[in-house]
Amino acid sequence: MRTYDDTFSGQKIYPGKGKLFVRGDSKVFRFQNGKTESLFLQRKNPRRIAWTVLCRRQRRKGITEEQAKSRRRRQVKSQRAIVGASLDVIKERRTMRPEVRSAARTQAIKEAKEKKAAAQSAKKADKAKSAAKAAAGQTTGRVVGKQAAKGSMPKPKPTSR
Repeated sequence: MRTYDDTFSGQKIYPGKGKLFVRGDSKVFRFQNGKTESLFLQRKNPRRIAWTVLCRRQRRKGITEEQAKSRRRRQVKSQRAIVGASLDVIKERRTMRPEVRSAARTQAIKEAKEKKAAAQSAKKADKAKSAAKAAAGQTTGRVVGKQAAKGSMPKPKPTSR
């Protein structure tokens, strides 16, 4: 069973009860009875009318003491191991002095750059090798198609009028 909330008072509206008011901008308002509809159309503020849910909530009425006093427990942060590193490795890195960490970082960056440069030079050498091989294998300057290689008739030259 679907129930709706009264737009003004905040109380439940059961099926077959209440009114539906659609404003010019197509906004829908639901009212439990004529009283709430009338107060809404008079542009009364529901927070100032004592019996509305909004007013009672604002003044903290009707909530039991247990609910009012119950607070959320603080979240306790805990460290967990990551795929690449165990928990003791993470703790060790955290306790490491900043100078040592920065030195290790610069060393790692340097190694990565060297590795990249080596890969780049290997790639260049490979490219030069393949270019030399291609130059040696090419006898004629023009590209020959499949049919031409088999000895077909050449394309006729275009004639201009």
